[in-house]
Amino acid sequence: MKLRFLVPALALALTTLAAHAQIGLYLNPVVSRVSNSTPDTGPFAFLGEGGTSKIFGGVDFGGYYEFAHYPKSDLSVDVRDTIQRYSTASFNSFMVGPRLQTKPMAYNLKPYAQLSIGVGTTKAPLSPVSISKLQYGIYVGLDKSIKKHIDWRILEVSYGSVTTINSQIFRGPTPIPAASVLGFSTGLVFRFR
Repeated sequence: MKLRFLVPALALALTTLAAHAQIGLYLNPVVSRVSNSTPDTGPFAFLGEGGTSKIFGGVDFGGYYEFAHYPKSDLSVDVRDTIQRYSTASFNSFMVGPRLQTKPMAYNLKPYAQLSIGVGTTKAPLSPVSISKLQYGIYVGLDKSIKKHIDWRILEVSYGSVTTINSQIFRGPTPIPAASVLGFSTGLVFRFR
């Protein structure tokens, strides 16, 4: 089973859990700058021939399950799948991690932070070959309650790292370090109790 189908299956399973728990589901646009300090060449150059940075765009979908409630914060686990493209290059991430969110503050604002690990799958624009490598990401964001079961994700900013497909993996002469990923997202979160 492909990992991207795990998120909807997990989201469906989470909706059947205990009534006191809160579940949030989201499907939001995302834009990421993927950059590397060393340019790559050849058919496996993820950022293009001699490229060191590209802007990818796509969709970020997933959900969180709040399993612990404290006076000033809530702790949850977040599972997400991000699918992004630039030209014919693709970058897919499946991430899981703990999420800490404060209780609503002034104007119903709820800041949160999370640290996630998972798998990043990359495919270069000139090759049908893809690879999957360990990825990490740090996410911070700000949600605002706008209806009883709807939050506006005003902004989510993420930073992480993943080893992308490159010529060195296929015996290329230049060592290519892991790429950094800086992402921005906004949209809606649907909450269920």
